[in-house]
Amino acid sequence: MKLTSIAFAAGAEIPGAHTCEGADRAPPLAWDGAPEATKSFALVVDDPDAPDPKAPQTTWVHWVAYNLPASTAALPEGGKLPAGGRDGLNDWKRSGYSGPCPPVGRHRYFFKLYALDLELPDLARPTKAALESAMEGHVLAKAELVGTYQKQKAR
Repeated sequence: MKLTSIAFAAGAEIPGAHTCEGADRAPPLAWDGAPEATKSFALVVDDPDAPDPKAPQTTWVHWVAYNLPASTAALPEGGKLPAGGRDGLNDWKRSGYSGPCPPVGRHRYFFKLYALDLELPDLARPTKAALESAMEGHVLAKAELVGTYQKQKAR
């Protein structure tokens, strides 16, 4: 399974429009190669370099989504989920996407897509940990896209 974005290449910088310094809109995502047995997809976007890449202390979660239908092969810019798709809670305690906003240094952002062998029950806006627990034993495949970002403007 492969995950891509027309907004940035693997390992490249995420454009400012998809960060706190821009419109803070989710980048468009597309994928292919999911196993035939896929019943739904889940998506997690996180930053393992928080707060400082030279001394990371936590993994900051930017987006949690699940129950994307198996027929889905892309999400548009802005991250509008298809019918049936559900958002979880990011580490700002908000639903949906909140883009890169690193306090210091260049951070890595991991967009992780999971193909699941079931549609999950209503998890009532799960955290990343709750989603990962619900997915345990049901992941058929995983695809990952990594982008980087460092703030351009001094605050």
